[in-house]
Amino acid sequence: MTAPIFWLTELADPLPPPGTVLDLTGPEGHHAAVVRRIRTGETVRLGDGRGRAVAGVVVAANKQGLRVEVTEHLPVRTPGPLRYVAAQAPAKGDRSELAVELLTEAGIDEIVPWQASRAVVRWSAERAVKARARWIGTASEAAKQSRRLTVPEVTEPVSTAGLIELIKEAALTLVLHEEATTPLAAVALPDSGRIMIIVGPEGGIAPDELAAFTEAGGRPVLLGENVLRASTAGVVALAGLRLR
Repeated sequence: MTAPIFWLTELADPLPPPGTVLDLTGPEGHHAAVVRRIRTGETVRLGDGRGRAVAGVVVAANKQGLRVEVTEHLPVRTPGPLRYVAAQAPAKGDRSELAVELLTEAGIDEIVPWQASRAVVRWSAERAVKARARWIGTASEAAKQSRRLTVPEVTEPVSTAGLIELIKEAALTLVLHEEATTPLAAVALPDSGRIMIIVGPEGGIAPDELAAFTEAGGRPVLLGENVLRASTAGVVALAGLRLR
């Protein structure tokens, strides 16, 4: 089983050599020692969430955290030619966090909160700060759970106008829509650049938004016969793209 990973944001650059002892303290260290019950002699990985990480053996553990002796550097992840981005409309309850969790586990590179016109959940300025912080925390935890060394970026929320500008910059934008006639599998993919997936709210993407996205270069696509929830549509689309 792959060793668990914990975030050590102040990881030195260049990475500390084998034999160096690192302290994992604070909330992350407490979680590792008390919640995950990591003990002396176990192997863990410590990463900065941006692709750099070391593996090491726990030489001491207490309620405050872990002391880890570095044994090796892990290969730095080289970004591929394609960058996958999900523009996700907020959903009710904890469904937004579920969407972020699933997207992260499936390998999304960037998540853009989109304030769609039909979204039941409205983010005021103050609420947007707190909601984005929850999304960032969810992405961080999901990255650890899935043993990936990079935490996807969660950007500032965008309006529909802001999202249109992102569509113009992307190599390909796929607008998930239940009335689309083109299957996702039939769309040719670019060799490089940003592929953006737009996931609407529970109320669906408004006709004027769909028209504006299409005019900007977005491609409405159909995932299948069934209409998926806002929390699951994105991850199904991303999985289909990555498998291709």
